[in-house]
Amino acid sequence: MMTVYLSHGLESGPDALKIQALKGIAEKLDDCEPVVMDYRGMAEPSKRLEHLLATLAKRNDKPSECVLAGSSLGGWLSAAVSAQHPVLGCFLLAPALGLPAYPQTSPTIQARLTHIIHGWQDDVVLPGPVIEHAQRQHLSLRMVDDDHRLHASLDTILSDFERFLAQCQTLDQQAIQAGDS
Repeated sequence: MMTVYLSHGLESGPDALKIQALKGIAEKLDDCEPVVMDYRGMAEPSKRLEHLLATLAKRNDKPSECVLAGSSLGGWLSAAVSAQHPVLGCFLLAPALGLPAYPQTSPTIQARLTHIIHGWQDDVVLPGPVIEHAQRQHLSLRMVDDDHRLHASLDTILSDFERFLAQCQTLDQQAIQAGDS
């Protein structure tokens, strides 16, 4: 069973458009359980990070069988968790990388698969640091003509997410088969 953790941004919540749309994609797959995180009332990135790590531990999910997906601060959270515990996948939307107010501005993402979608017109999280991070780690990056919210790119995001989850499931199955032989 692959678990997909969905993390919303700073000023949104678990019912946000992108998070619910991503959840809908994950729900369509066999052997895939989406977990929508709720960080409302936790403004500090470090508190949200503690909450996500505690949720992973409480559920007894193996990070190597988890996909972390998030938008903005949720993207940073996903990257930060993967820096501590290698995960199956990281799917990051306008991830808040390179922001000096965050505890670790540029975490080293440790995921078997990573895909980033970022808007050229993003004035909240500037594209430059995200592009540099993706280049430094050789991560898949799709730049779109959109702003920080990425609402004009929702169809692209959902298509990429569906393909990404299928790739993660294939990797997960290969790991299981390799362990059985």
